Amino acid sequence: MRIAYLDCSTGISGDMTLAALIDAGVDADRIRAGIDSLGLPGVKLTVESVIKGGFRATYVRVEHPEQHAHRHMSDIVELIDGADAVSESQKRLAKKIFGAVAGAEATVHGSTVEKVHFHEVGAIDSIVDIVGAAIAFDLLGVEQIISSAIPPGRGQIKIDHGICTVPAPGTAELLKGIPLVDVPVEAELTTPTGAAILATMVDRFASLPDMTIDAIGYGAGTRDLPQRANLLRVFVGNAAATPHTDRVTLLETNLDDVTGEVIGYVKKKLLAAGALDVYSVPIQMKKDRPGILLSVICRPADADALEAVLFDETATFGIRRSVLERSKRARQSHSVETPWGPVQGKLGWRNGEPAIFTPEFEDCARVAGEQDIAVRDVFRAAEAGYHANQPPLTTEPVDDHDHDHDHDHDHGHDHDHGHGHDHDHDHDHG
Repeated sequence: MRIAYLDCSTGISGDMTLAALIDAGVDADRIRAGIDSLGLPGVKLTVESVIKGGFRATYVRVEHPEQHAHRHMSDIVELIDGADAVSESQKRLAKKIFGAVAGAEATVHGSTVEKVHFHEVGAIDSIVDIVGAAIAFDLLGVEQIISSAIPPGRGQIKIDHGICTVPAPGTAELLKGIPLVDVPVEAELTTPTGAAILATMVDRFASLPDMTIDAIGYGAGTRDLPQRANLLRVFVGNAAATPHTDRVTLLETNLDDVTGEVIGYVKKKLLAAGALDVYSVPIQMKKDRPGILLSVICRPADADALEAVLFDETATFGIRRSVLERSKRARQSHSVETPWGPVQGKLGWRNGEPAIFTPEFEDCARVAGEQDIAVRDVFRAAEAGYHANQPPLTTEPVDDHDHDHDHDHDHGHDHDHGHGHDHDHDHDHG
């Protein structure tokens, strides 16, 4: 599986992303053609090689006449839709990124996506960065995008609404659910556009995966940072794992002083906090004490939060943590018809084998309750409905993480986030 890994050791911005992808081999002329077709007068994308912190990198700059337009989402959509040198998949991705920005802006200002107006992210350089990044990721042709944890930066910045602490409110909204790391630099390291790209594009956040590297791109920021190179790196290559394997974290703790009611409560709380699975097994502990082994399977990014639940709720003195590689069936959601209406379920398949269909218990229970029938009859009817009308499988599975991707690089993170702050920092953390 071909992947791209974003090493955001000094944060991420729109121009750094675009520069790194060009440096990794994406055709800059094709990006320029797409940007030119936006019809923005006097706009020119320049690409140059620079030395940043002693390392060669690519730097992009957007040259344009002075402008003071405050654009709404509808204005952005009209611009993108009118670009005849931008493909439909690239347009969808660019609008998805802008939609994320608009949603965050609407949230922090108590407005709606239709009413918010962009300041910084509606500026010409930001439009070029986002549309250019959408084109570049599409041309890169990877199946999965992974990123390191993200440093937002430190200190305070001036935005259109005054002085605020990093990360600015809209950026913070976009960074929800994304693992952050502190880098001791008094600057905004991750910009609104960079955060929107992460929220829209990245499939998962982890350390550098097992992979064979084909290309490395270095994208330079404008600012020179103390004792570190202000660079975004992108690694492009092939993952060692197959598309139907991933890595999960296993948390385990032995308990001998917790009641069954507490175990049940903790299981529900862990699942609500994002655990993939939680189970318990009776065990024999030291001094022949009977006890319970409580096990939690989770995404690596969620391990710390779920450990905190275990410590808080069980008062355990220790939790074992291990990383496992998991083989799984590709999967996608599917609905079947029954005599009592539609029932949701899931298709699973691997290695070209025929798919299996599993009805969702909650949906079967809902129908059983509404119709006053046995739940087993709903299960049987759902399975019969599937076998009577088997659907064609899509080419891309829906994984069991929180975001569904359609992998035309319009990655389906429907984070309705947004940002309209007018930061005085040239739209990159340079």
